[in-house]
Parts: sequence; C-alpha cells; structure tokens
Amino acid sequence: MGPKRCAVASEESLMRIFTVPEAPDSTLSRIEQEISSNLAGFLNENIAAIEKPLHEVEKDFQSAVIPEVPMFVSDYAQDIMEQLVAHSVHTAAPSFIGHMTSALPHFVLPLSKLMVGLNQNLVKIETSKAFTPLERQVLGMMHHLVYGSDDAFYDKWMHSAKTSLGAFCSGGTIANITALWIARNRLLKADGEFKGIGASGIVAAMLHYGYRGLAVLVSERGHYSLGKAADVLGIGRDNFISIKTAGNNKVDVEAMRTKAHELEAQGIKVLALVGVAGTTETGNIDPLEEMADLAEELNCHFHVDAAWGGATLLSNNNRHLLKGVERADSITIDAHKQMYVPMGAGMVLFKDPAASDAIEHHAEYILRKGSKDLGSHTLEGSRPGMAMLVHACLRVIGRQGYEMLIDKGIEKARYFAELIKQTPDFELISEPELCLLTYRYVPEQIKAAIAQADEQEKIEIYAALNRFTASMQKRQREAGRSFVSRTRLTPEQYDRQPTVVFRVVLANPLTSESLLKEIMDEQRQLAMSDPVFKKYLAKYIK
Repeated sequence: MGPKRCAVASEESLMRIFTVPEAPDSTLSRIEQEISSNLAGFLNENIAAIEKPLHEVEKDFQSAVIPEVPMFVSDYAQDIMEQLVAHSVHTAAPSFIGHMTSALPHFVLPLSKLMVGLNQNLVKIETSKAFTPLERQVLGMMHHLVYGSDDAFYDKWMHSAKTSLGAFCSGGTIANITALWIARNRLLKADGEFKGIGASGIVAAMLHYGYRGLAVLVSERGHYSLGKAADVLGIGRDNFISIKTAGNNKVDVEAMRTKAHELEAQGIKVLALVGVAGTTETGNIDPLEEMADLAEELNCHFHVDAAWGGATLLSNNNRHLLKGVERADSITIDAHKQMYVPMGAGMVLFKDPAASDAIEHHAEYILRKGSKDLGSHTLEGSRPGMAMLVHACLRVIGRQGYEMLIDKGIEKARYFAELIKQTPDFELISEPELCLLTYRYVPEQIKAAIAQADEQEKIEIYAALNRFTASMQKRQREAGRSFVSRTRLTPEQYDRQPTVVFRVVLANPLTSESLLKEIMDEQRQLAMSDPVFKKYLAKYIK
C-alpha cells in the first residue's frame, strides 16, 4: 500500500469540513447510504467473520503522536472501515446471544444522526431548550410505569423547577451511584449546627450521628457497579456486604435480616438494601416484597437495580415478576438493554419527588436556582440528548409493542431451556425467569463419571469441566459464526463449587429457534475437537 496523500491545513479546507457535505460518491457517503438502506447487510459484510487477536488490532492504534497534517475524510473513512469496523463486535447479529446489546429498530439510526446534529447539552435549558421538557416527560413516563401515581401527581411534579422525578445518565453504574448518593445524603442530612454530609463530609457526619460506619446489603449476584458506589461515596467496599442467594439465585432475605441486625448491634447503620431485578449473570429477580418489608423494619433506603429487568414492567403479562418494585425508594433502568435503544441510556427514578433535593447543586453561571436545568439534580454535567431516542421508542413501539418483544424474549428463553434439558449432552444450570439463562456442555459419560466419583475425583472433574467450558466459549467466539458469553456461578448441582457456564441473553427479536439449535450443534462439534477436552476429560469417555 502506497503512502497516504495529505490534505492541506488551510482556512478554506477547515471551513469546508464545517459547511460542505461529502460528495455523493465519496467513501463516507457510500457508507452512510449503505447503513441507511441496509444496516444488517452492511454489518454482515463489513465486520470480519474470523476474530483478529487484540494484540494485532492494537498495532493499528499504536502511535501516541497527534497527526501534524490533516487527512482527507475519504481516506480516514477507508482506514476506519479496515481497522475499526472490521474488528468491531457484531452485537446485532441474531447468532450473537451473549450480549446485553441487541439489534436496534431501524428508525433510531436517522434519529440518532438528528440528535448528534442538534448537539444539545442537557445540563441546562440554555443549551437544550425543548430537550429538557422531553427528558422530563420520559422520566415521568417511566416513573408512571413503575409507581403508577395519578395525573395530579405528574401535573404537579413532572415539569417542576423545584425537583426531578429521576435522572437520565449514561448507564446503570451512574444510576446506581446516584441512587445511593441520594440515600446517603438524606440519611446524613443537616441537623442543628451540623450542615449535612454534602457540606461537612463523612467524618463529621459519622461523629454527629454517632455511627461507626454505614453498610449497604445486596445479593451476591449484585452488579459490580454497586461496589464502585460504595467506594466513591466513602462507605467503603468492606461495608458493601454481599448476602448469599438461595438455589434459585435470589437473595436470602432472612440471611440479610440477620446480617443487618448484627451490623446495627456494632453501631454500623444500614444505609440501604439493594434488590436486584434481573441479575446480570442469570436474570433472576430478588423477593422485592420481602425486601421492602425489611427496609421498613430497618428504616433504611430501598433501591432496586432493575437495569436488566426493569423493561419487563412494560409487559402486563410479566410485570408481576417485579411485584414489590413499586415500594422501592429508587430504581435503576437501562433503556439500552431490553428497550432497544442505543448505548448508553440509563435512568434512575425516585419515588419521592423531593429525593433529589439531597444532591441539588447550583452555580450562578450555569445552574441557577428556580431554573429547570436538569444538571442541578444529576451526577453528570454535560450530557447528550439520549432521552430523545427513548422517547422515540416509547412512542413508535408503544407499550403493546414492547409487551410483545418482552414476552417473546421470555418465551424464547423457556424454549431454549427445554431444548437444553431434552438434549442429553447439555445441562441447564439456571432456569430462565427473564430472557437470560445459563447452561453447559457435559457429555453423558462425564455425568456418569461424576456420579461414581469420590470427593477428590469430583473436584478434578469439576476443574476440568471449567477449563473445557472456558476453552469452548473462546473457540466459538474466535470462529465468528456465533457467540455466547460465559460466567462463573456456584450451582447446587455442582456442590456450590465455582462453576464456569455458558450465558445467553435472548432479547434479540431476530434470533430464531432454528438458530438456537444451530448454536448448540456448533458447540457439540467444537467439543469433540477441543484440546482441553482431549487432555482432561477424554479418559472418562469409554
């Protein structure tokens, strides 16, 4: 390949890139046209089928020197097709069932371009105008979905300058941090001469209220982002306490109650209980009603991390799975998961409109008191108008459309679970409650060997199966035809030993039942040629 031609840095060329579109036959225009007319075809054709090792990809992004001279847009577009697009992850592929991301509705593509072109900044009214009431409406719609307050409530609070029904953010991590930030500030509020934790800090707050520490209790299946919240908010990761789950991957509320009383006897105040509505690993939902009762007993904040499962509330047929969520003080929902919105669109909603007062911030030059600036109640400052895309999906798909999508995903997961159960060499690890499930490939003769093995032999076989499952998953991903993810659980059928399993998410409406059979067939073929299988497990095959 010859040397790249160089553009010239001139006032005229700079003005062109701001004012003149690319020619219709240019590389970028062709890309834009292909994406607009046939996104699925474009992705299938341009994302490489065979995975390139990361260390090879890194070679294309090696230089730390900012280029001195400009580059022609078409040359850059060609580079990006070869170096970036070709080696991206095909998240929209119906055979890629290991991701939280899915195929997108086609209409969000031109709307995304419109959103980027408008380039609104949702931190304040002056840079977002109509986007601010639109975002407030989306938060109101989602609040109504969870809490179902009456019209008078939303007439009073949805567009109130005094408060916010929630906060839009980049994803579940910021949403969870925001929820626990509010919980912390409300607990350690101003009192007499104490100005509150926001002004005086956590040491002064502990001394004033006489606490030896704060604790947050959550299921052992809780998302890692909650640990970040404990760290950022000064609670300490050691005080972010994981409570064991029962065999169904739901938190043991009695164990949580016992731990809470034990902590409070030590002078450690339970700040919050976090219920998980759709665990990242297995898709299970904690007993939210029981957790709400316990939160009332302890007089603490009750937060529900429904980043995964919150969209299930859109289905009247399945929203009962989240019974008790309406008693939560706050809830996290990610629209970029099962609401089919591009990354990243997270939300945290507050049952009490006054909750966000605990984190209100003002600055004369940007966030003025009495204004409707959204940035006064959010952790993030400058933000894009992602709420526009959620608004579009809520209006275009509608609750009934979402119900069909949600129900179909759950039905598909149940179908796949039955298929796994009926296929001798496969084993279901976790039953699907939402559209997630876990399983593994275990030949019948290996199962028989486990049944006859003594304790030491069992441990050896379990370790070999873990290596084998990890190896199979990696080889399937590298082959590029399909993708399932993997995780580590402690299932009862493996004596609560750490167990590597396949994990799938069946949210993509384009994933067919026949495709699921093909994925299992591919895994069966990969198993027979797997080097780890031959090394550690072949001896058990008679």
